[in-house]
Amino acid sequence: MRIQPVILAGGTGTRLWPLSRELYPKQLLCLTGGQSLLQTTLIRVSLLPDILPPLIVVGEEHRFLTRGQVEELKLFPDCRLLLEPLGKDTAPAVCGAALHARREAQEDVLLLILPADHLIAKPDEFVEAVGRACNVAAQGRLATFGIVPDRPETGYGYIRQGEGEAVESFVEKPDLETAKKYLADGGYLWNSGMFVFPADLLLAELRQYAPEILRCMETAVELGRRDKVFFRFDEAAMQQSPAKSIDYALMEKTACAAVIKADFGWSDIGSWSALHEVAAKDAQGNAVSGDVLLEDVTNCLIRAEHRLVAAVGLRDTLVVETADAVLVAPMHRSQDIKKIVSTLKQAERTEFRIHRTAHRPWGSYTALEIQERFQIKRITVAPGAKLSLQMHHHRYEHWIVVRGIAKVEKDGESFLLRENESAYIPLGVTHRLENPGVIPLELIEIQIGSYLGEDDIVRFDDKYGRMPC
Repeated sequence: MRIQPVILAGGTGTRLWPLSRELYPKQLLCLTGGQSLLQTTLIRVSLLPDILPPLIVVGEEHRFLTRGQVEELKLFPDCRLLLEPLGKDTAPAVCGAALHARREAQEDVLLLILPADHLIAKPDEFVEAVGRACNVAAQGRLATFGIVPDRPETGYGYIRQGEGEAVESFVEKPDLETAKKYLADGGYLWNSGMFVFPADLLLAELRQYAPEILRCMETAVELGRRDKVFFRFDEAAMQQSPAKSIDYALMEKTACAAVIKADFGWSDIGSWSALHEVAAKDAQGNAVSGDVLLEDVTNCLIRAEHRLVAAVGLRDTLVVETADAVLVAPMHRSQDIKKIVSTLKQAERTEFRIHRTAHRPWGSYTALEIQERFQIKRITVAPGAKLSLQMHHHRYEHWIVVRGIAKVEKDGESFLLRENESAYIPLGVTHRLENPGVIPLELIEIQIGSYLGEDDIVRFDDKYGRMPC
């Protein structure tokens, strides 16, 4: 059977706030080098022999960013993105991917299920472990990867290994004393959340142990819509599916589970302290990124994204600076950062959801100044890209070109703007901005009006297929 990689890229990584946001989640961040976690996952997959083009399961809001990162690598031109209209945990995502893969391949395949946001430091050992898992799965087993623990970790679930590849039990995240006992016992492995499943066996087991999930996702795939590289699961059908992880829905119940013992430098980078564990450090144990000055600092993670960060006398501390938020916390409290994100959500603040720089399929914009009746943005439009044809009910816009050439459509008329030239867009006027050049277009946009929210957009036409606001 051929291997069908399935990459789960639907999470938001709240414990890596303020760098990870709802609209720019952990898997799209460059945390340990020049590529994002998603891209490093795709690079690892490319090392495997005889694979089908990957399927990436991703949330609707992240589809263009994800597609852009896939295309940037130029590894998988036939990669398909399966779009989730809403998050339902991993069981519906895996089930939908299996149904789609089975329908497309017209034969049984081995599904290699990989989260997009994990780090693996030893890719050769990863390839070898996948080979072992495929051999076991091809014999009629649902294989999961169990990671050999090197410390008493309380942030991971565990697998109790029986004889051979048998799974004796799955264990919830333990407290510290219990984790120490697991480590001393030697028979416990970290639950990695990575799997190899024969598609037909997976679907048969789901029919027995999670029939409602299977029923809903069969309808979601049957009624789904193809749009170039995207395939959208039907929203109404997926809405009806129970929200469960693949562990709870199936792996803890099936008699077909097997565990593949692996040691390939794995981390799910589920927190800032986990990132500190795997990051390059100086002689004092500090992991530093950006414009940082240290004086008498030990065992800290300090990350500066937009300005100088200076630290004096810190021990075992996290400091993460972004354009609109700064996090400071003891290293051992890094798991509690999700509580801050919950507080931001309850207060309806935007910092949990979006950065000052927001990415769009045509480029990006950065909010430079936000006041009650005006805001100033820097807009960057990629070569050949264009915004939707739109109008606003509550705001006026002034555009000043800083770099490149802009093609402006305004009430049906088109004209070009060059550096240091400007255009005025009155309230209620249909307009569109386009970059006809070969270099990025940069301009300053000044918005003035009684309401400046992003939902004050009425779209009439959009090349990226976004629904009208």
